[in-house]
Amino acid sequence: MPARLGSLAYRSGELLCYTAGVLLSGFFVVQLAQGEVERQGGISEFEQVAQSAQAAAATAAVEDSAAATENAFEQNAANPDTSLWAPGRVADYEASLQAELPPVVGVLELPSVGLKVPVYQSNSELVMDRGAGIIDGMAYPHEPGNIGISGHRDGYFRVLKDIKPGDPIVLQTLEGPKHFRIDATEVVAISDIHLLQDTQDQQVTLVTCYPFYFVGHAPKRFIVTASLDTTDVNHN
Repeated sequence: MPARLGSLAYRSGELLCYTAGVLLSGFFVVQLAQGEVERQGGISEFEQVAQSAQAAAATAAVEDSAAATENAFEQNAANPDTSLWAPGRVADYEASLQAELPPVVGVLELPSVGLKVPVYQSNSELVMDRGAGIIDGMAYPHEPGNIGISGHRDGYFRVLKDIKPGDPIVLQTLEGPKHFRIDATEVVAISDIHLLQDTQDQQVTLVTCYPFYFVGHAPKRFIVTASLDTTDVNHN
C-alpha cells in the first residue's frame, strides 16, 4: 500500500509539473504573440508619424519656396517710378502698402518704356493700386493661352501710351522668363471683349483705360496684344 501511494503521488506530481509546463508554455506563446502585435503596432505607428512628418516637411518646403518666389517677384518690382502717375494714384499706392494682397504670380517687364511691375493673381482695384493683375478667367503667366493683365492708366500702365508694335515684353513666371513681341495696340469700347478670348497659342494681352489723361471714368479701353517671340528662346 505505501508503495502504491508513493507511485500515485509521484504520478500526480508528474501530472502537475506537466500541466504547469503546458500552462507556462502557453503563457510564453501568448506573451510572444502579444509582443509581436505590439511590435508591429509600434512600427506601424512610427511609419504613420514619419509619413505625416515628411508630408508636413514637404508642404512647408513648398510654402517656403512659394513665399521666396513671391518675395523675389515683389523685390524685383519695388520702388516704382511714379513721375507720370496721377497724385491720387500715388496716394492709393502708398495706402496699398499696408494691405494684404493675393499672391504674386509673375513680373511684367516692358524695357522700351522702363516698366517693371508685379502681376497678382486677380485684378481688384486694390491689386492695381499696387501693381497689375490677371483678369478673371484668363490664363496665369505659367499657363498656356491668353494671359490677360490689367493695370491703371494713371499708374503703372500710363507708360503704355509710348509703346509700339515690335517692342519686347518679358514676363517672369513660375517656370522662368517668357519673351513676347507686341503685335498691335487697339482702342476699343468698354463692352468689346473680343481680344480677351482664350487662344490656343500663348500670348499676352494688356488692358487699361483710355484716354490716358481723361478726367473721370475713362470711356474706352486701350489694348496691347503680344505673341511669343520666335526669335528668342522660350524654354517653357
